[in-house]
Amino acid sequence: MRTGQVVAVFGKHFWVQTDDGLVECVSRGRKGGIACGDRIEFKATSKGAGVIERVLERHNLLYRSDAFKTKLLAANLDQALIVTAAEPAFNEELLNRCLVACEAAGIPARIVVNKADLPQTAALIDQLRPYAALGYPVLAVSAKTDVAPLLPLIEGKTSVLVGPSGVGKSTLLNTLVPEADARTAEISRALSTGRHTTTHTRLFDLPGGGALIDSPGMQAFALAHVDLAGLQAAFPELRRLAGRCRFYNCRHLKEPDCAVQAACDAGEILPARLRAYRNLAQEILALAATK
Repeated sequence: MRTGQVVAVFGKHFWVQTDDGLVECVSRGRKGGIACGDRIEFKATSKGAGVIERVLERHNLLYRSDAFKTKLLAANLDQALIVTAAEPAFNEELLNRCLVACEAAGIPARIVVNKADLPQTAALIDQLRPYAALGYPVLAVSAKTDVAPLLPLIEGKTSVLVGPSGVGKSTLLNTLVPEADARTAEISRALSTGRHTTTHTRLFDLPGGGALIDSPGMQAFALAHVDLAGLQAAFPELRRLAGRCRFYNCRHLKEPDCAVQAACDAGEILPARLRAYRNLAQEILALAATK
């Protein structure tokens, strides 16, 4: 039995980094649940190939799920970098869902605003200032011209890039890890296929130490694995108001004398945050009703 770290995921194929180099592995039978960043044990089946037998204990796991499937993003993270931009149109709902997923997994999150050179980026940064006050630092970079502010924050850490398509995650990755394209091509050739290039997850060592995991762009982020109590705990502003509602089991939806609604009316909670919470709460309740 040998050990290694999963550095690329292509469906049921996994590239595993070992002390002796890369090994292409598959999972045994229908076994899934293997994420980029996982430490695993595998049995060699031939030179450069093996079968994964066990996933070793994780520190954390970032993933999304709906009623039908679960999509693992990355494991054993020090932080998540949620990448957004003023173009294409900023998706605040998706940002909040990513933040909830990080909170639920116990993973610190930063908001990285790419395309800082665009004139409309200043307005987006202003819009995001309340998020910094909630504990989510906001950093502006330009993947094409200036990523220097990001370098000291990722050095020596394992970080994952998360965000919608079109915000420049790939450009940011290629700037931070110049050999990223070559490494992707190497893996595709080894697998004799290029069809996974937009749907796989990859881990790259950073030149200054640490690692960066690139995840596929997304337009939706379901959180079927989070229950209502977990959802409320994933919003820092709701945690501060725990126990202040008229009803001890208030869901913060339409109940009378809700402290959360009162705080929103007083300008103490962002309407977009409360809207995101309620959208997720309705999804959770609807899913529970079908079980």
